[in-house]
Amino acid sequence: MTELQWTIEGKRFRSQEDYEAALRDKELIDSITGNLNLDNPKDVEQLYIELKKGNYEFESIVGRQFDDNIYELYKRLQQEKEQKAEKERLQKEKRKQEIERVKSVLKGGRKTTKTGRIRLEDMDKDMQQEVLRIMKKRERKRKLLVCVCLLLCLVSFGYLGAYYQVSAKSAREFEELVALKEAGASALPANSKEVKIHYTDDDVEIPDVLPKYQGVLNKNQRLIGWVEIADTIIDYPVMQTVNNEYYLNHNFNQEEDNNGCIFMDYQCDVIKGCDNIILYGHHMKSGKMFGTLNKYSNQSYCEEHPVIKFDTIYEEGEYQVMYVFRSKVYSEEDVNFKYYQFINAVSEKEFNSYLNEMAALSLYDTGVTAEYGDKLLTLSTCDYQENKGRFVVVAKKIK
Repeated sequence: MTELQWTIEGKRFRSQEDYEAALRDKELIDSITGNLNLDNPKDVEQLYIELKKGNYEFESIVGRQFDDNIYELYKRLQQEKEQKAEKERLQKEKRKQEIERVKSVLKGGRKTTKTGRIRLEDMDKDMQQEVLRIMKKRERKRKLLVCVCLLLCLVSFGYLGAYYQVSAKSAREFEELVALKEAGASALPANSKEVKIHYTDDDVEIPDVLPKYQGVLNKNQRLIGWVEIADTIIDYPVMQTVNNEYYLNHNFNQEEDNNGCIFMDYQCDVIKGCDNIILYGHHMKSGKMFGTLNKYSNQSYCEEHPVIKFDTIYEEGEYQVMYVFRSKVYSEEDVNFKYYQFINAVSEKEFNSYLNEMAALSLYDTGVTAEYGDKLLTLSTCDYQENKGRFVVVAKKIK
């Protein structure tokens, strides 16, 4: 009876000491496997790694047998895993070869003999179904592609039609404004009143509007001047309002228009005067607005177009190109030269500092210089060589 008590899982022990060691091993095994599922390969792998590291110590044949069983189970599962992976790889390879064969058949490129091509009826049923599936899939893709292309064409033609219609209308309107400018005050109705705008808070005498701008001003009282570069497309009215956003997407007639208008920085004052008048305009791909301004990146172009004519509605003016450079719009935290903040200099030192910054950025030396007291004109447009890039032309007033 005593010997039977020293039996665990069919294993008989000769001494009570061996029997008690086996009991401790069994308790350890039960605690180890209590939260594991030995049918789960991941649990088996985890237990195998822990046993291999020596995290558990066994005292009897029960523990050692358990260790051996886990090792054999792990190896068997690994072999099954590798066999399964190899089987899947072979199936994928076979499937790939079949697909390539089908594609070759569909292209008519693969031959069974020197003169004959593989025919659909020569294939087995599975291959025939695969061929038909691929053909149907290709046909669906073809139809979808045709529909998408047709839709894109319709949208593109519609957009282009609308764009050119707006562009043509805009061109006609600017031609009318040019004609109106050339007609001057004679284009005004006999009973029209003199336009009075652009008053300042100070008690400043407002000069008379130049006769040639009376007619254009009568159509839009936000007109502040006119910019023109001879032998170029740049020949536009210049607008000004209380911010630098409105005329980014509004035309002369105050209609929404992606071409926008050429406009003067809202901080500039043509009555009291300022050191630097800044004009902004879009760089349109059509070349409109300031779309051709970046031609000044070539010095030869600058030499052919050295003068920019800019009139305020009160005074005519001509400016000679001095600096041409690329810059960008910086964040408030960036410590960089921000040309668009240069409107007035508080001293000769600050004025010269601005000039030095622009000279350092200039793409070439025009030979034109300025000194404190000279009036400047800056034309600014987008430059797509970098994010928030700007292309800038600065000129000095000569008349």
